[in-house]
Amino acid sequence: MKHRVTAILAAVVLLNAVAVRAAEEKKSLYDRLGGVYAIATVVDAFIEKLLVNDTLNANPAISEARARIPKAGLKFQVTALVCQVTGGPQMYAGRSMKEAHRNLHITEREWDAMAKDFVAVLDQFKVPKAEQTELLTIVGTTKGDIVVARQGDLNGGQQSGSTARP
Repeated sequence: MKHRVTAILAAVVLLNAVAVRAAEEKKSLYDRLGGVYAIATVVDAFIEKLLVNDTLNANPAISEARARIPKAGLKFQVTALVCQVTGGPQMYAGRSMKEAHRNLHITEREWDAMAKDFVAVLDQFKVPKAEQTELLTIVGTTKGDIVVARQGDLNGGQQSGSTARP
């Protein structure tokens, strides 16, 4: 009888561990990133890093947009967007990526500088590599709408590619 109770107890503990693991695997990227507060913290650091990026600051259109758009508003919109695309309840109410970046003439080089800063911030906050990869894949889907100019061609030649990794 004692061995039977021990075996049943062991089975319950094992089943519980399996159930917990299955629940963790089903969590959204939003939940795995830590929810809105963790995402907002990362976005805050990321935007601050972009604001002092020399490659991005060399683009006069980006500099003009930064002077016009309050940094707090940008952080709010980016946080809402990241939360939404990772499965959170927040809703992004801003313009499409194509519309928001149309007049910025962002080059491949500037995209790469942004992506490098993004990875550095994700590493700074110790975001696990699996979640980084998933998030960078999502970000990469916007590249075709954001990168509109080749280096030296600020009149808008369309660039292709879908990865955020530099």
